[in-house]
Amino acid sequence: MSASDVDEYMAGLPEAKQARMRDLRAWIKAAAPAAEEVITYKMPGFKQNGKFLVSYDAYKNHYSLFPASEGVEKSLGTEIEPFVTGKGTISFTDEKPLSQSMVKQIIEARLKELGGEA
Repeated sequence: MSASDVDEYMAGLPEAKQARMRDLRAWIKAAAPAAEEVITYKMPGFKQNGKFLVSYDAYKNHYSLFPASEGVEKSLGTEIEPFVTGKGTISFTDEKPLSQSMVKQIIEARLKELGGEA
């Protein structure tokens, strides 16, 4: 899928969710500029060299980033623990958001797992 599909997806979100999702998208792009933007599992995501990097989505009461990796949890240690809500799921809210630096660390850890760099 193309970025325009992700644009359409974003436009379909409630207005209150769009800014946080646009930030997350931009932060992921900045950390992995060579990654391809896709729709995966009906949500926006990125692939690096054809391999799943991350996906993300907005829900009624929170947002989630799906690195699908226990390695990310291990590499970020206690810093990521408050956000881990399930295997490969990092959840956050507007009141308790992920920082740009944490998103960068998550993406860097995933790129390392995939055997590449941004």
